[in-house]
Amino acid sequence: MNREDFSDIAPFDDSDFRSHILNLVEQPEFANAVTWVFPDIEFSAFAEKLKLVDSQESFQLSVMCPILEKLAARSTDGLTCDGIDNYKSGHAYTMISNHRDIVLDASFLNLCLVRNGQPTSEVAIGNNLLIMPWIDELVRLNKSFIVKRDTGMRGALEAAKHLSAYIHYCIEEKKQSLWIAHREGRAKDSNDRTQDSLIKMLELGGEGSPLERLREVNLMPVSISYEFDPNDYLKAQEFVQKRRNPDHKKSPKDDLRAMETGIMRPKGRIHYAFTECLNAKIDALPQNLDRAQAAHKVAELIDDAIHSNYLLYPINYVAYDMLEGTRRFVDQYTDADVDAVNERLETQIAKCRLDDVTDEERIYMRRMILTMYSNPLKNKLFKN
Repeated sequence: MNREDFSDIAPFDDSDFRSHILNLVEQPEFANAVTWVFPDIEFSAFAEKLKLVDSQESFQLSVMCPILEKLAARSTDGLTCDGIDNYKSGHAYTMISNHRDIVLDASFLNLCLVRNGQPTSEVAIGNNLLIMPWIDELVRLNKSFIVKRDTGMRGALEAAKHLSAYIHYCIEEKKQSLWIAHREGRAKDSNDRTQDSLIKMLELGGEGSPLERLREVNLMPVSISYEFDPNDYLKAQEFVQKRRNPDHKKSPKDDLRAMETGIMRPKGRIHYAFTECLNAKIDALPQNLDRAQAAHKVAELIDDAIHSNYLLYPINYVAYDMLEGTRRFVDQYTDADVDAVNERLETQIAKCRLDDVTDEERIYMRRMILTMYSNPLKNKLFKN
């Protein structure tokens, strides 16, 4: 398809990159965001540097990667990866991962790629997160493409076809890898499950049978393991809000707060595992599967790859034993680890901003946070 067909969702092209950079640096909200994340930065000098950037590659390598390195050094106890040998130079993949952080999942994935001499990927982002004009400008400068989620029932199919066509175009014609989360929104309880509907979207583009279409996009599952989720208390708080009112919906302000918390607060160790491209496993499936069957089987392959490659930390084992009232994994942690988990639970729950929180609701939040940290262990070891 012609490149212009995707101008409504694609990243900004290098031909008009400079004009968008110049527009971005003039927006006061962008300046406020930069200086809030990096209070020691002199924004005027930073803005002058940005004005010299004229391409996606230059923006990512000279601007974003140094920022992400600083962020990783400041807010993590180490960002590591393995399985990068599965990423073959010169190939394009649809990297599909579990979803831990709104902003950083794809950002740190790209940093891992750059550290290992690979080009960065394009990144899928829902338009529900583009809550300010400067955010829309920034993400499309930063190789992000837009997932439209406000189309209504009538426009949903056309939007899905359009998105799928763009993904196939990226892989087959642009030879450009991309990243997309395996579900819409984060799994609040960290029980990571790929949505069949996402896989159905991916096979809307291309040609041939459902499995042949999925093979075209070179699916590569990526497993993300956070030691600590800085948003754990916000997720627990949302569980309480849903419990009080099943119709509760997050506001744009809630999304912004989650993005800020995820970026700024400590995360402990973070690990990315790049797994093998699924094409060989897709070829081994019965080739006469219909759309629903194909989507479900491929979703299971993705889940198995993600779950099998989690990196587990002491908090995962402690949380399981606390939740289940056992000492099953006592050899995986120390008394100091247990004390640290108890302290974290107390500290995080105290951050709750809801009115009139009852003791029973505090117990519930504690249980839900423990569930978040125990589910990766359950999925890896017990194959739920």
